[in-house]
Amino acid sequence: MTEATPQPAPLWQPSPGRIAAARVTAFQSWAAERYGAPAEGGYAALHRWSVDELDTFWRAVADWFDVRFGTPYEHVLGERAMPGAQWFPGATLNYAEHALRAAEDPARAADAALLYVDETHEIEPVTWAELRRQVGALAARLRELGVRPGDRVSGYLPNIPQAVTALLATAAVGGVWTSCAPDFGARSVLDRFQQVEPVVLFTVDGYRYGGKEHDRRDTVAELRAELPTLRAVVHIPLLGTAAPEGALDWAELTAGTDEPVFDQVPFEHPLWVLYSSGTTGLPKAIVQSQGGILLEHLKQLGLHCDLGPEDRFFWYTSTGWMMWNFLVSGLLTGTTVVLYDGSPGYPDTGAQWRIAERTGATLYGTSAAYVMACRKAEVHPSRDFDLSAVKCVATTGSPLPPDGFRWLRDEVADDLWIASVSGGTDVCSCFAGAVPTLPVHIGELQAACLGTDLQSWDPSGKPLTGEVGELVVTNPMPSMPVYFWNDPDGSRYRDSYFEMFPGAWRHGDWITITDRGSVVIHGRSDSTLNRQGVRMGSADIYEAVERLPEIKESLVIGLEEPNGGYWMPLFVHLAPGATLDDALRDRIKRTIREELSPRHVPDEIIEVPGVPHTLTGKRIEVPVKRLLQGTELAKAVNPGSVDDLDLLRFYEDLARTRKQA
Repeated sequence: MTEATPQPAPLWQPSPGRIAAARVTAFQSWAAERYGAPAEGGYAALHRWSVDELDTFWRAVADWFDVRFGTPYEHVLGERAMPGAQWFPGATLNYAEHALRAAEDPARAADAALLYVDETHEIEPVTWAELRRQVGALAARLRELGVRPGDRVSGYLPNIPQAVTALLATAAVGGVWTSCAPDFGARSVLDRFQQVEPVVLFTVDGYRYGGKEHDRRDTVAELRAELPTLRAVVHIPLLGTAAPEGALDWAELTAGTDEPVFDQVPFEHPLWVLYSSGTTGLPKAIVQSQGGILLEHLKQLGLHCDLGPEDRFFWYTSTGWMMWNFLVSGLLTGTTVVLYDGSPGYPDTGAQWRIAERTGATLYGTSAAYVMACRKAEVHPSRDFDLSAVKCVATTGSPLPPDGFRWLRDEVADDLWIASVSGGTDVCSCFAGAVPTLPVHIGELQAACLGTDLQSWDPSGKPLTGEVGELVVTNPMPSMPVYFWNDPDGSRYRDSYFEMFPGAWRHGDWITITDRGSVVIHGRSDSTLNRQGVRMGSADIYEAVERLPEIKESLVIGLEEPNGGYWMPLFVHLAPGATLDDALRDRIKRTIREELSPRHVPDEIIEVPGVPHTLTGKRIEVPVKRLLQGTELAKAVNPGSVDDLDLLRFYEDLARTRKQA
């Protein structure tokens, strides 16, 4: 008789009191009484029920959160196919109405809906009553400007309260919101906005970042010239300049006292357009629905993130990233939302912790890269800041390395809920991540999310446990795109997610689902290393290499060569003062060999001037691979999607040198 493999001890375990107080616990008890959910068995049983009884689960979510339907729904799922699922047919509602419901409570009208912080780290609150008034005034002016349901309204805006007001006013009139951050260049913005042909553009004159002012008036002028569908441009004087000729003034548009009117639109009516990173070709213009986002975000924020009226929700993001939309949805749960506009590390690396302290954030979200930068810079959050209000630190953008989990526990709090989450712009939500009632294990996401039948599949479509496979979702989620813009026959949509496994959503990540139901993310499957038939995640190598103080950042690529060989170089961007000599190369190889395996050791270690990223901060692996395979730069990457195009020229030159050799 063989002994069972001992389970590793969790890094964090919620207390019985915390489990009892969690909203997902109350939801499970309530759903057991009303909808036949399992009363026993904890989260695992609730999750199983949520995917086995998908219609009933989402009906329960709508009921639990008291979703207001202008017109009642006929049934939950009219058509269950993927793509093409029809959610809540016949229903009408409005996202903005739900986002502003807390303002209807006289006891909360004077509470802060938003806390705005810039690089001065001073706090400017916006009350629920004031936010509701501004949305009502702006929605009325948008209607006067001729904005009708389905019209697109765009924002070239930083993470400021005006952006939230503009999004909600757009949703109130049934318009379709879309935004880019003002650090995007004109070409990047036009690659996105020209696809959807906006009728209104909200702009700033500039923004502040890293202690400097960045004037964007010339870029705004270029956008106005290249977007012929615009009927109005609205000027927000963040740097104090007057509105340019022909532009409307923000203050005048929001000065009224019009009572908000919320157009009741069909459940599947577009709410906003998000964009893929667009590293190759034009970014995909991803359309998500008012009803789908409303229900998905209520579930994700109200149950998984455990947010409610007493909470303060801070996530470092920009308007060019889906996490901004997710952050704004914190309003749906009556939560106070913290907006930070500025550099993540200004005036020092600990800046985000200072903002969490000053705003009393209870859930603080950031990137895994920021956590690791704090670790490397020897930031000590709990020593230097009062973080007693923080119940949860959440990370996304890339897998949080094991050292990141340990550092957060050691440097923030022993009893800290660490929620590494993973999802995508494509669903504007998470597939797996935060569960307040489950333990946290180092290097793992706690579990698949409710209503999400997350599986790991081998190439033949066989589910795997404890092995690396493709991330697939085998049932529809309400926030899956209703369509892509300018994709009339749906072919681009189908090719993006359903080509490999028809009828199942294949996301493009490598994952392992453990026998505990937790999830490990290994990186993108389209850039996964495959040496001698063994698949390896690049994230594992980054985690090992970037522990070394000499390494600022790294990039690993695997190339299949024409002769049947396989070349796997590791590119390293060195910390100031470091030198890539034989001793450092040996240390890098030894570290990888000892922490991972000999198979993970690169064929070559090459110093680079920097690692290229998308505009949302993700390492660009696939375009670099294409460059190294000899693809021309113009065909390998969309120039407007990269943070520093000159860095890619290094890899293009390297490919030429290798070819000549």
